[in-house]
Amino acid sequence: MAPAEIDHLVIAAASLAEGVAWCEATLGVTPAPGGVHPLMGTHNRLLNIASAAFPRAYAEIIAIEAGKAPSRPKTHRWFDLDDAALQAALAQRGPHLIHFVARVPDAHAATQALAREEHAHIDRGHLLEASRDTPAGRLEWQITVRDDGQRLFYGALPTLIQWGAVHPTDAMPASGLALRSLRVAHPRAPALSAALTAIGMGSLPVDAGPPNLVAVLDTPRGPVTLESQGL
Repeated sequence: MAPAEIDHLVIAAASLAEGVAWCEATLGVTPAPGGVHPLMGTHNRLLNIASAAFPRAYAEIIAIEAGKAPSRPKTHRWFDLDDAALQAALAQRGPHLIHFVARVPDAHAATQALAREEHAHIDRGHLLEASRDTPAGRLEWQITVRDDGQRLFYGALPTLIQWGAVHPTDAMPASGLALRSLRVAHPRAPALSAALTAIGMGSLPVDAGPPNLVAVLDTPRGPVTLESQGL
């Protein structure tokens, strides 16, 4: 499998306004405009966090758009955003890192590799095709979404994305942030490591222990560590 790269971190919030306020208070910067996702009934704000180690990486602050349901009946929102326990935790504890997305050169091949993985046989979901126009050009991508909306491995197994000719960071302003490191932990560390290897991300550090994602960002306020803490 060709190498996969970290594309973006997913930070979920009970509302987008709360996510923006959290970003300003925690990271010391205001996120750039994002977009809306009618299919999922969600919207987001974006932050360029690219670094030498993680080129074209960005962070997405995402929330359910108030009063908006997914445009397709019976669709579960991505990233477990319909999960009642996750919603309650976000309401009580505030915005949190919950997931990440991996950029792959061939999303279909990576999805099939997960399905064939000897010890897991993981269903990463269907490949959805999407697009939107931006000042830098038309964004086109394919992304894996399960029918039940689950992230899997408490968010430590990435959603897969394949971009067209244009990537969001091509037109994303510098934010003063840079991704220094990302590591994951899970009680079934060997199974998670095997799944990551299947998609070309075997170099991502995996620890045995309670579910967690740990991202360290360089910010105007110094290094900031974000953790999912089992959400």
